[in-house]
Amino acid sequence: MAGNSFGNLFKVTTFGESHGVAIGGVIDGCPPGLELDFEAIQKDLNRRKPGQSAIVTQRKEPDVVAFYSGVFEGKTTGTPIGFAIHNTNQKSHDYSHIKDSYRPSHADYVYDKKYGFRDYRGGGRSSARETASRVVAGAIAKQLLPNVKINAFVKQVGTIELETPYKDLDLSLAEANPVRCPDPKKAAEMETYIKSIRKEGDTVGGVITCVLQNVPVGLGEPVFDKLHAELGKAMLSINAVKGFEYGSGFNGVKMKGSSHNDQFNADGSTKTNYSGGIQGGISNGMDIYFNIAFKPVATIIQGYETIDKNGVYVKAMGKGRHDPCVVPRAVPIVEAMAALVLADYTLLNRTMKI
Repeated sequence: MAGNSFGNLFKVTTFGESHGVAIGGVIDGCPPGLELDFEAIQKDLNRRKPGQSAIVTQRKEPDVVAFYSGVFEGKTTGTPIGFAIHNTNQKSHDYSHIKDSYRPSHADYVYDKKYGFRDYRGGGRSSARETASRVVAGAIAKQLLPNVKINAFVKQVGTIELETPYKDLDLSLAEANPVRCPDPKKAAEMETYIKSIRKEGDTVGGVITCVLQNVPVGLGEPVFDKLHAELGKAMLSINAVKGFEYGSGFNGVKMKGSSHNDQFNADGSTKTNYSGGIQGGISNGMDIYFNIAFKPVATIIQGYETIDKNGVYVKAMGKGRHDPCVVPRAVPIVEAMAALVLADYTLLNRTMKI
């Protein structure tokens, strides 16, 4: 099965399934001598783990990471960093009812057709539980980027949208509520809405905004490895993501070039930032900001019609523990993937220095 590795110089390969013994990964290419902040790594994992509030899945996993290689006396050795997070709270019987049928809009059907069989317990490899390994790798990548600020937050849940520009928000407030929206009033509205959706046995989507600040000029490799292209790939690889836009995004089509062009200041910064901190596929030193759209979770706790492996229509109903809205727990995943991209390009730039 290909497609389990991400990055070039700073490369992470993940392994494991939702209801297997453990999930984990191997990070290759991390420079030696980096003193790791293990508390920061665990903090990011705690932000992603299930059961942390009333609006997420109630699966109870401690999600404590254990490192098995590549670290000595608290510092990276330059050799592969191996780590694992053991699963402790699987309830595989919750999925026995879909052993021979497929959940609509889920990976069930395509995994079965591609590989000839599938691990139906929690989705197996297609489960978002795999992203915990990305968070560990991303937390280490962040420590390679000490001057870069990476902040993601929930901008929208369903039709409830935070319209305040990120520069006018205190992004630290995102961690003050379970939704991870930096506007307390909007956060309360979103939380109430998610709870109502859960009671219906339904799910809802949302939008996460991510802001990267203090990114140096020069990251990105035209023409095929442009910075925004790699960020887009990273975000679109996250479960349930349906869209990515950076800078002015789709709103830019409504503007004229004379208004959309970012005029220069004498120091090379720009008066506006419709470019989203990237021009020609290369970072220009301005804030990089982008939006990621997440669909509603496919597993709904309602009755529905589907097909079984023989193509026969059957009635089914979702069971088990699932997120009514993924965006609150996806915030640290978005940050992790952004950090992996920046770390990879940072190391690449170092190889180009004469």
